[in-house]
Amino acid sequence: MGKISLRMFVFGACLCIVLWAGLAYLLAMPVIPSPEQVALRLAAKFPETISVHAGYSLMRIVLGLFAAVAVGYPVGVLMGHFPRVNRLFAPVLYMTYPVPKIALLPVVMLLFGVGETSKLLLVFLIIVFQVIVGVRDAVAAIPSETYAPLRVLGASFPQIVRHIIVPASLPKFITAVRVAMATAISVLFFTETFGTQYGIGCYIMDAWLRVNYLDMYAGIVVLSTMGLMLFILLDFAERRLCAWNRQ
Repeated sequence: MGKISLRMFVFGACLCIVLWAGLAYLLAMPVIPSPEQVALRLAAKFPETISVHAGYSLMRIVLGLFAAVAVGYPVGVLMGHFPRVNRLFAPVLYMTYPVPKIALLPVVMLLFGVGETSKLLLVFLIIVFQVIVGVRDAVAAIPSETYAPLRVLGASFPQIVRHIIVPASLPKFITAVRVAMATAISVLFFTETFGTQYGIGCYIMDAWLRVNYLDMYAGIVVLSTMGLMLFILLDFAERRLCAWNRQ
């Protein structure tokens, strides 16, 4: 992070903590414990308990993301570069993309059970469509004359992809993943409340059912931190890989 962004990030975090502490003081209710109490509970429970649940959730997000990129990026490149491929797959994309993926949870669980497969599949479905659409639009927007120099030199399609398509599509690709990531984390939290013993969503809901608000808030803080770290990694990747795209 640059100095300005880091300063703003620290300011935002401090502001949230101050507002949280003020609300806990004013309400004086067990349902809203103070940040100090939650921090102490998090420090006590994280090494042996919460870290295990967070590890499972992070694994599901990362595996779903890699699978979505492995499938969605090549499909997006083909649809954006070849109009015939786009005409073939666009109707399917337009029919399936608007469907709320959380609505498919009962179907996915009936077909694949309540284990890891259904959770990974839902994360995959949320991210893959965003990747396909973002990459397709980015590749389709590349001017046709951009390809002329490499084609004159006899470049193959893989070489065109490497030297033109990948650099041109990276910004929109990363943006698509960033947009999809928040939804993926939310849906993963929901899916982890079904048929699993591990996952930060399972931990939070279990604490809620036990009326253990300190554990519940500790899990919420960890889930929020996981999402924040993933966003920071995406921003870092964008700055390193798309430095030429800075304004």
